[in-house]
Amino acid sequence: MYRSLRRASRDYTRLRMKRNLPAAGLMALMALLGPSRCLSQCQPTGPAPVSPSDASNAASQAPQFYDEPRFTVAGVTDATNLGGHGSDVVVRTKETLAKDTASLGKQTSSNQVEAKAGTDESTLRAAVERDSGNAELHHRLAGVEENLKHSLEAVREYQRAAELNPSESYLFDWGTELLAHRAPEAALEVFAKGNRLFPDSARMLVGLGVAWHARGAYDQAADCLLKASDLNPSDPMPYVFLAKLQNVEAIPSDAVVEKLARFVRIHPDNALANYYYASSLWKRAQGVAEAAPRAQVLSLLEKAVHLDPTLSHAYLLRGIVDSDAGDLPKSILSFRSAIDANPLLEEPHYRLALAYRRVGEKGKAQHELQLYKDLSKKSAAEAERERLEIPQFVIALRDKKSPTDQPQKP
Repeated sequence: MYRSLRRASRDYTRLRMKRNLPAAGLMALMALLGPSRCLSQCQPTGPAPVSPSDASNAASQAPQFYDEPRFTVAGVTDATNLGGHGSDVVVRTKETLAKDTASLGKQTSSNQVEAKAGTDESTLRAAVERDSGNAELHHRLAGVEENLKHSLEAVREYQRAAELNPSESYLFDWGTELLAHRAPEAALEVFAKGNRLFPDSARMLVGLGVAWHARGAYDQAADCLLKASDLNPSDPMPYVFLAKLQNVEAIPSDAVVEKLARFVRIHPDNALANYYYASSLWKRAQGVAEAAPRAQVLSLLEKAVHLDPTLSHAYLLRGIVDSDAGDLPKSILSFRSAIDANPLLEEPHYRLALAYRRVGEKGKAQHELQLYKDLSKKSAAEAERERLEIPQFVIALRDKKSPTDQPQKP
């Protein structure tokens, strides 16, 4: 609540300066907007929740997703015109979370593989033409279209499969396809429906949270992931997403810290659990922790690297904590360990350059700084290449005239 109020106050000041509006008018506006900003809700405003009986019968009712879908994928746009929004960290986090969410779905069961082994593309297309009401065939064809990089055809086949059979897996795969192609509003609608139909699905809540995050609604995103972690507290997956979400927050909420504390209590021998909890404690301390929190953070990090000597981010954070305490020799060792664990990680080189400069090693500082610049340039180029390979969907409302489908970029 406090963080939401603080953001609302900051937004009020920014809006007043931008619009040059009188304070009284803006305060009245913020009074209207305040409740919606302060009451973090995972589900967007929309249809009433579906009853358990409706959810259990969903697969037998076709089509069931919407009577009249509120959106359609009208085409794709040239990825060269996209550009990022917000800081590089925010953009990268959005892309990473979308990829990680997609990795949770689009899995074919072993019995389907055995039953359909040897079926080629032309045979599958012919089967869909003969039996257009078969959801499984549309879902399998969507995977084929995706492998062929036919983005429009793939998302429409995923949609058709979900409309014919709104199962948890089909809805989830449709949502992740939309999310991967930078259509967070449409993905939000799909995941919200999926969450109402399958309230016990942790990955559906995670998808909903990632869609909120892609729209810049961080409180709602955190709320979804917090709820996902409560469905099955022993499942590491929601905690990992929750921890990655905190990368874009200046100070993680107490609720996030508490959940990550539970993660390490349930999985004390999980290296990531120890690292993520240490990171949340350190960020909450804003880099100036007192002796007790610093000792706890270092203890967690030591355990993390003991459990996984390749966990470069844990070495990096340990170096940052040591540097903050003024122990430059220890911080240098930690930064070097981070580089040894992952030579392509950029930040340890930058931190090491600063540490070398502080101890008078100018030559080494310049060398590490140049490595940092080279790696940053290479990383940015790779990220841009990946963005160009994934076109963005153009979404249109169904109650408006949809533009003619655009040809897909080669």
